[in-house]
Amino acid sequence: MTMMGKDQSGAGAMRRAAIAIAVFLVLAGLLFLFGPDDFYPWAKAIHVIAVISWMAGMLYLPRLLVYHADAEKGSVQSETFKLMERRLLRGIINPAMVITWVFGLWLAWKGFGFHGGWLHAKIGLVVLMSGVHGYLSGAVRKFAEDRNEKPARHWRIVNEIPTLLMIVIVVLVIVKPF
Repeated sequence: MTMMGKDQSGAGAMRRAAIAIAVFLVLAGLLFLFGPDDFYPWAKAIHVIAVISWMAGMLYLPRLLVYHADAEKGSVQSETFKLMERRLLRGIINPAMVITWVFGLWLAWKGFGFHGGWLHAKIGLVVLMSGVHGYLSGAVRKFAEDRNEKPARHWRIVNEIPTLLMIVIVVLVIVKPF
């Protein structure tokens, strides 16, 4: 399949993913409107699903960048990594982050009234995770333009940051130490 054919099938996959997310959000909105008393556990489930999706992408994308950094610019391998990175970022990571934030903020307001030291720390760490997300988004753009200047070792180190943030966030949510 040519690059044009791959890109068109990628556009179709992105369109299907966008439709699925839109349907999911419309159903969540209907549940919120017509069953507000039952919405909290659904919102929590949607939030956890989005977090898992976001984290899966945040753990995988830097690993792709490790391998991409070692690929020769302009090679078939490099072009394949560009496509994989773009699809992962646009089709999974970006929508999952938005859904995580929307439902997470609603849960923080509805469930806790934005009170609790653990919650403030968690939100701060999620802001940091969002910053890492932004950094990775910029890296995907640089790789797409063949402007990456970082070695694979840099991306191996960056790969550990989402893991560490995730561990601390999960401990804060489950243990609520303060």
